[in-house]
Amino acid sequence: MENNVVYITGHRHPDSDSIISAIGYSLLKNRQGIKAIPCRLGEMNAETKYLLNRFGFEEPMLFEDARATLGEIELDEPLFITPDATIYETLQLMIEQNRQSYGVINKKGQLLGLVSKSDLADIGLGDTSYGIALLKETPVSNICKTLNGTMVYDDENVHFNGKVCIVALAETRLEHYDVKDRLVILGNDKEAQITAIKKGAGILVTVWTDSIDDEVVALAKEHHCPIIISGHGTMNTTRFLYFSSSVLLVMRRNVISFNVDEFVEDVGKKMLKTKFRVYPVVDNDNVLKGYVARYHIMNHQNKKVILVDHNEYSQSVRGIEEAELLEVVDHHRICDIITSRPISFRNEIIGSTATIISSIYMENQMSIPKNLAGLLLGAILSDTLKFRSPTTTPKDVGIAKTLAKIAELDIDQFAKEMFKVSSNISRKSCRELITQDIKRFKIDGNVVMIAQVIVLSVGEVKDIEEDLQKDLTIFTKENKLDLCVVAFTSILENGSIFYSAGKNADVIFEAFPNKSGESHSFQEDVLSRKNQIVPILSRAMLNGL
Repeated sequence: MENNVVYITGHRHPDSDSIISAIGYSLLKNRQGIKAIPCRLGEMNAETKYLLNRFGFEEPMLFEDARATLGEIELDEPLFITPDATIYETLQLMIEQNRQSYGVINKKGQLLGLVSKSDLADIGLGDTSYGIALLKETPVSNICKTLNGTMVYDDENVHFNGKVCIVALAETRLEHYDVKDRLVILGNDKEAQITAIKKGAGILVTVWTDSIDDEVVALAKEHHCPIIISGHGTMNTTRFLYFSSSVLLVMRRNVISFNVDEFVEDVGKKMLKTKFRVYPVVDNDNVLKGYVARYHIMNHQNKKVILVDHNEYSQSVRGIEEAELLEVVDHHRICDIITSRPISFRNEIIGSTATIISSIYMENQMSIPKNLAGLLLGAILSDTLKFRSPTTTPKDVGIAKTLAKIAELDIDQFAKEMFKVSSNISRKSCRELITQDIKRFKIDGNVVMIAQVIVLSVGEVKDIEEDLQKDLTIFTKENKLDLCVVAFTSILENGSIFYSAGKNADVIFEAFPNKSGESHSFQEDVLSRKNQIVPILSRAMLNGL
């Protein structure tokens, strides 16, 4: 994750104003030299998709959590070794690259295990039986390579039990040595070499030797005894010999690793329960992506976030409490956002956040491109219901006219085309209608969600009201709500009708009474969720109606 990236996001269940304000403000920030990315917290509705397609804008990225994951912070690079690397080669790499451990990977880059300096220390400091067991499984070619030696003769039928004899010549020569099936280290002494082979040596390693006599080689072939001329003296030959085994034999297979998608704070908690310094980080295919240490966790920075069109935790991205909140640009009531340090907070009594974003462009004397002007205009018309919402201000109208001039659009025609898309409910399921533009509220201790659906005519709802009520009841139970309300609003008819579910379902009809003998009566002039529905419903609930 780049520390200078800023994520700009609207609220959950985003409407056009939320999405477009995020896009517009991101473009402004980028022009100011700040790398900003517009985000969305859910699926876009048909109206928003229409606007983005019409004016040539891409769908914002889905922002799922404000907390940083391992894949978004700087990790140690994924240095690795392969299973056929020798212990000696691994130790040299650790010294050269100042590493304490290496992941062992296969040809696909997948993590097989981990080898650390402490693992390798067991070879030199542990019981000799461990070294014997390792050497028994070590190819002769590995021994030759590790000793920087010359392979005089190799034999596929080698007989080696892992034990080593270092022959110190005396008057009795090899008389008292048991060298059968062992690796024998001796000097440039032809007779001693012959004797060792005849006594059944498994491998012959010579030191301080330039060549091997043909007679010795012939005898070695007869007894299936490979011969190596070591590139080191006796002491180093003896030391390095035990480092010739493959790391496959010593690596830890049950490795504690973390996934790139795990949250940094969760990883930190898990680390407290373990003793290791460094941990491999893998992706979903177990491919090694890097290493994380405790200092990475301590030094990581939370994501930088700017909120538009909302300012409360319940409507924001998951983990927003952990993010570094930089700004809020909104036109709703001030709620529960708390920060550890001062931020820029712009909240205006206005009909649309897009109006505020447009104002910021103008205040900074920044030109608004034609396609962006059309996009922002669409957001303003959507959120103000083409200026019919009681939240509309003269500023909304004035800026909308300016944007229309830049975009070369007729407001009436543009609004008609846009609302035709957003008001078509025939192609949507009842669940989609409920969730496409819904907001969560806490009213007098009750958990309430209010959805608003724009329709050409409220009469359209009659055809689906049985299925709608059934799905609304299920949705309310699933989300453990005390009340869920869906308002179907017709701009052309200048009013709304309501459906509700939950233990407080009847409160909506106390707030907006039905006419005698009717259910779901048309409520004339009721268009705004923010300025009409929420305040009136809140009063009804607070008064215990």
